[in-house]
Amino acid sequence: MSKILTTQMSGLLQRIQTSEEEAVEETARLLAQAGIGQGHVYFACFGELKAVELNAVTSVAPFAKIVPWTDDVVVTEVDRVIIFARSCQDPEALALAQKLYDAFIPFAAVASEVASADNPLSELAYTYISLKVRGGILPHPTKLGERIVFPHLIAALFIYEAIKMAYDEMISDDEELEEDTPTSPFS
Repeated sequence: MSKILTTQMSGLLQRIQTSEEEAVEETARLLAQAGIGQGHVYFACFGELKAVELNAVTSVAPFAKIVPWTDDVVVTEVDRVIIFARSCQDPEALALAQKLYDAFIPFAAVASEVASADNPLSELAYTYISLKVRGGILPHPTKLGERIVFPHLIAALFIYEAIKMAYDEMISDDEELEEDTPTSPFS
């Protein structure tokens, strides 16, 4: 079973990489607007995807300018938000998305479903990335037709790392430009 799991997981990550590459870049660029400027990058993660936020905050290389989302947070126009939810129908994620949309705060969203007119989260978000997880990825060994292993978190962490790589490159390029800018001797 582990070989089948490895094959299925590799296929999932490959599908994400090939179909969501542009959305990952756009999302990193969106978040870098706050990372380069005076803003913060808020991670609003729901359900089991709260582990993405935990990783972003406490990992060996934390996400620069991250602030965990809470209901008490006041987001301004210089801030950016990324929402991670298993489903585009998650009520908490949708409520936050609508609030940000109404306040004209650009935000990114990550959820299982593909972007479409029937996906309310993708319709509200400035950038949207699909986890490409439609259900279980392995057949249950004893029950016919039932599927097991729902890799939402693994897919979300993969997407997080892809965004972080692009984001780190963007904000480090900005820091290098600032360092290379000549200063006036009269300053």
